[in-house]
Amino acid sequence: MDTKGEEIMFVANALRAARVEVKTVDVGTLASPTVRADISRDQVLLLGAGKSPDSLGSDRGQAVSAMSEALRAFVLNESMHERVAGVIGIGGSGGTAIITTAMRALPIGLPKMMVSTMASGNVAPYVDCSDITMMYSVVDIAGLNAVSRRVLGNAAHAMAGMVSQDNYAVDARPTLGMTMFGVTTECVSAVREQLESKGYDCLVFHATGSGGRAMEKLVASGLIQGVLDLTTTEVADEVVGGVMPAGQDRFDITIEKQIPFVLSLGALDMVNFGAAETVPSRFKGRKLHIHNAQVTLMRTSAEENRQFARWIANKLNRATAPVIVLIPEQGLSMIDAAGQPFFDPAADAALFDELELCLKQDSLRKLIRLPYHINDAAMATAMVNAYLTLTTTVEGN
Repeated sequence: MDTKGEEIMFVANALRAARVEVKTVDVGTLASPTVRADISRDQVLLLGAGKSPDSLGSDRGQAVSAMSEALRAFVLNESMHERVAGVIGIGGSGGTAIITTAMRALPIGLPKMMVSTMASGNVAPYVDCSDITMMYSVVDIAGLNAVSRRVLGNAAHAMAGMVSQDNYAVDARPTLGMTMFGVTTECVSAVREQLESKGYDCLVFHATGSGGRAMEKLVASGLIQGVLDLTTTEVADEVVGGVMPAGQDRFDITIEKQIPFVLSLGALDMVNFGAAETVPSRFKGRKLHIHNAQVTLMRTSAEENRQFARWIANKLNRATAPVIVLIPEQGLSMIDAAGQPFFDPAADAALFDELELCLKQDSLRKLIRLPYHINDAAMATAMVNAYLTLTTTVEGN
């Protein structure tokens, strides 16, 4: 509220006019606030991080980082005590960085709106795998004028509408998370249809890096009670350096939550890049497949596949609840089949053999090799049966 006080009060008053209860929070890091906040920056620092105002220091970057983490802890605590129905923020680059850091920590489904000068560019660093609504401010947030009043008013009333809606029907069905790529659609669709016929609510996530993280964010929130991670291609991008990396924490939340977990190796025959000219020069001479003008796929090698196997096994070996790994020995994707461009049984075998060697199989961790292609109907049925076996085991325990 050192530079955006007038605009924040405009938004707050618009919300109050829409009969929404509002608490204003100051996250300024520069001069003194120009308006009085319901919750001061000193309170945010103290309650969120146990720090004094002096801890921000004079360096702008360090101050933004410190306030980001303090606000994150503050709003997360408020949310856990059910004192937050929604969060709306306004800002430039600094304010957007501070506020969206806090928003990303909040549960999926809780309304989050960020009015920002940064919203017309690449918003991935701000949104990541959260459900933040970004609204472009059009003009800089520097005073109230004919444009800013309209944009900020629209944002306030959009938030008022979101927080007033609490009449969504609760679905009593158990919710499952699944990962899918275009080249594993046939498999995942068949699995989804079979499980939905058995009373499950199935959420499918596009395995684009953010897709896997989004699924695990819902697992962490308790909104997903079981996972069929059938398309683990994000591991290939994480290890090799593709554009859709899994992230170092992939699988950790699912394992930590000890929910039923079935894993397969869908699309680990490929690493994802952008347009053909963006493929790094170090991969010159590798087998490439132009998926479309914006997506180029590179066939994984036997050695890379061994690295994927070790990466996955290192994660699964920490499991303290049952997990089943299903290996489709006849191919990992639509284009990894006889007559298709990525068909390479030797490279696939390197992945299968290394995973079987590195996975510590016992009563918790089971690896099953099946003589099917990942998109075969029999493979889909095996995946469904494996999941149902896990649910029976969990219920029996």
